[in-house]
Amino acid sequence: MPRPLGELEDSVMTRVWKWNRPVTVREVLEDLQQERSIAYTTVMTVLDNLHQKGWVRREAEGRAYRYEAVSTRAAYSAALMNDAWTQSDNPAAALVAFFGMMSPQQREALRDAVRIVQGPETPAVENAAAENAVAENAATENPAAAEGATGG
Repeated sequence: MPRPLGELEDSVMTRVWKWNRPVTVREVLEDLQQERSIAYTTVMTVLDNLHQKGWVRREAEGRAYRYEAVSTRAAYSAALMNDAWTQSDNPAAALVAFFGMMSPQQREALRDAVRIVQGPETPAVENAAAENAVAENAATENPAAAEGATGG
């Protein structure tokens, strides 16, 4: 996975993702200037760096470029979460600790995502058994995290 975006890179990519269309340096600059003082050349350099890192593709338009995101913010966030999770020496405990930090709305979104990924062919009993196995495995390694995840 690529390195996480820096603060200014994230500000630029947020606009590219939000607008969901090819953008110019000038468009990004004008929007960023509503929040901070920033030079055209700085935004141009950031977009060039993002292009070099593979975050955006660009097409020449006259003497300038139009930049477009290569992937979505959701894919970027997923890659960050996956990278953090795979670095853990106990992935099950890390997941339980992470779930314990979630709000009820986030946990509901997680349930919805699991249902989408598993599809309708996976019986509910199998889902519950898998969830319990993860919780038991994590509780063995990190009881405090498991308590937070189960509300206990």
